[in-house]
Amino acid sequence: MKSITRQKNLEEIIRLLGKARKVGLVGCGTCPTMAETGGLRQVEEMAQRLEEREVTVASRTVIPVVCEPLPGEAKRGFLSLLEDAQAVLVLSCSLGVRMVSDYTDLPVLPALDTLFIGREVEPGLFVEECAQCGECLLGDYGGICPIVHCAKNLFNGPCGGSVAGKCEVDPGLPCGWQLIYDRMKALGRLEELSIIRPCKDWSKSLSGGARRMRIPVPPPEEKSGE
Repeated sequence: MKSITRQKNLEEIIRLLGKARKVGLVGCGTCPTMAETGGLRQVEEMAQRLEEREVTVASRTVIPVVCEPLPGEAKRGFLSLLEDAQAVLVLSCSLGVRMVSDYTDLPVLPALDTLFIGREVEPGLFVEECAQCGECLLGDYGGICPIVHCAKNLFNGPCGGSVAGKCEVDPGLPCGWQLIYDRMKALGRLEELSIIRPCKDWSKSLSGGARRMRIPVPPPEEKSGE
């Protein structure tokens, strides 16, 4: 599973920086590198874009895993990079931003939006599997989350609008409740779906079915002839 991110637009980043005109850039060597939102190349590109807006990049680095604590020596080395900075711009998921903010009293700002937790179903295509809603429901629905996989976040059965097992909101998506039904039937637990569960307030939900994101995949290297 990976944290799927996208870069904020430059105008928003400039707004977040406020009066800070010397920044330290921090990228992440795991999820954002894979998603091409916060790896070494994206850090260099961000530095160039900021310099064009008269923002001095005091330092730049890519930490192998930003969301995990740095050991003592590595932490001291990292902090030394921020000595001339007025703010830190982090190209990682929200967890990485929080981790960096624990290291320094400087403003620590996100350069990315964290979209969802997903898995790679084919090269370069990531599908949402967890909305991190705070109350895991997988045990009640055969390991398939209705919050993520039902476009309407229905807890008590399907809407009735699916066609041939596909969602009416997006025909490219399987109906989440068809997936749940098939799974619970295979487990011999269909009767559990008759339990009426209380509704929740989803007025602030970000989901409309399992979100997907395709990232560029480099072409396979051609093998030389034998």
